[in-house]
Amino acid sequence: MGIIVCQTCEATVEHFEDEKVTTLYTKQCPHCKDVVIQEM
Repeated sequence: MGIIVCQTCEATVEHFEDEKVTTLYTKQCPHCKDVVIQEM
């Protein structure tokens, strides 16, 4: 079992099947991207 986590807000973005317990980080989740767009 693995999870993809947002680096900005540390929210869990997605789960995926893996042989090991794995945590991958993505730069921004859809929520953080929306916040950045609204601030512009």
